[in-house]
Amino acid sequence: MDKIIIKAGELSLAELRAIFTKHIPIELDSSAYENMAKSEALVTDVIDSGKTVYGINTGFGELAKISISSDKLSELQRNLVLSHATGVGNFLSDAIVRLILVLKINALAQGYSGVRRDIVDFLLYLYNSEIYPCIPEKGSVGASGDLPPLAHMALPMLGVGRVRVNGEVHLVKDVQQKFGIKNIELAPKEGLALLNGTQVTTALALRGLFMAEENFAGATVAGALAIDAVRGSDAPFNRKIHEVRRQKGQIAIADIYRDLLKNSEIRKSHKDGCDKVQDPYSLRCQPQVMGACLDQIRHSAGILEREANAVTDNPLIFSDSEEVFSGGNFHAEPVGFAADGLAIAVAEIGAMSERRIAMLIDSKISGLPPFLVQDAGMNSGFMIAHVTAAALASENKSLSFPSVVDSLPTSANQEDHVSMATYGARRLIDMVKNTANIVGIELIAAVQGVEFHAPLKTSPKLQKVMKLVRKQVDPYNKDHYFAPDIRRAANLVRRSDIFVKMMPSGLLPSCG
Repeated sequence: MDKIIIKAGELSLAELRAIFTKHIPIELDSSAYENMAKSEALVTDVIDSGKTVYGINTGFGELAKISISSDKLSELQRNLVLSHATGVGNFLSDAIVRLILVLKINALAQGYSGVRRDIVDFLLYLYNSEIYPCIPEKGSVGASGDLPPLAHMALPMLGVGRVRVNGEVHLVKDVQQKFGIKNIELAPKEGLALLNGTQVTTALALRGLFMAEENFAGATVAGALAIDAVRGSDAPFNRKIHEVRRQKGQIAIADIYRDLLKNSEIRKSHKDGCDKVQDPYSLRCQPQVMGACLDQIRHSAGILEREANAVTDNPLIFSDSEEVFSGGNFHAEPVGFAADGLAIAVAEIGAMSERRIAMLIDSKISGLPPFLVQDAGMNSGFMIAHVTAAALASENKSLSFPSVVDSLPTSANQEDHVSMATYGARRLIDMVKNTANIVGIELIAAVQGVEFHAPLKTSPKLQKVMKLVRKQVDPYNKDHYFAPDIRRAANLVRRSDIFVKMMPSGLLPSCG
């Protein structure tokens, strides 16, 4: 994609993945400006009428009962941004900030927020100029919007805060002229529109989704290699078995395993004379487990695509009916549920992969040399690589505890139930990294196992995978510094253009 023209409310997951992956210039469809102008005009009418409306001429949260005079409304919005910029922790990456900016532009441009085009144009300028506000990762409870992180996003409008350009962090006030950043005096409702919303939580969850898809594709391929490595059976992938279960993900994954293993010489060599009755669950039940993970990924993806196109600030301006409604679209519970579902899927992908590694190194089950190395005893082989995989899988189990079941009231109990979805989305980043490392270990272990069956070969498709792995990681002939091998294998899993392309078109929601 050379450019993305955003028609407000119609961003696709594929476009969002592309924006996350690299900077792509964006442009707003001209129809958005007319809609924004209508909602801006209604805000002006409310002020001129002397009516008291939350968020336009009142305080915020528990202070909503306090009316603010017309001559103080701009100061009110500025104070809101400054007082809410209380985030702590490391700054979010440029890729996530790109998503946040695009999601906020997409929401405001739909014309329900009462902001001027100047606000959206400012965000467009930051995005297209690759000037990224420095947004601390911690501080949002995922209700009343992502208040602290979105306040940090808005600070450059006031000439305050920090921005990152080409990896370097600058104070906004020191580089305004150099980077063309001009202060904006916020009009009524604009500060609140910028701060209310689920864009940070959604951006974090989208990153988790994109990487979960990569985990899934890599683990599916690694699992197929593991089957041949231990001379497992492909009978459990017979389509008849899965059709009577009726689970869509399971049926799709069984089809993939049959395809990946097609024409394997290792399969053919023991099809009639194998003395195995049944394989361990980590091989035999891959369609059932990975299919369930796929169904959950798809379900979460649907929620996140809808949320990426949602209007989630408060109050909302309906210019066609000349109404202003105060509600709670800023509550990130849907995103929290989606993130928690992804967390379970990611943990299970890693858990199954770890079990296959344990099987591969256990000569009593696999029939392969102990710990996948000749001269075992003198060499430890994959023994401690499995320990690392076990540590990561166990960590993921702790991290997968649902975030949305926690809540802590804020704003003097006015905001008495919050989603904690921001943490739920953010923790996905650690989890998908853990699982990528587990799957990376399985990849090189399974390739090592398959090679012990030479001159017999695996299927043509899996031979290509083995060549790819061997370009990055040499065979394990004797003990050596192993961590770089694991890192290179995990990087293969994280490169979505490799294993994702081995999946059927349309299988993974954001990958086309």
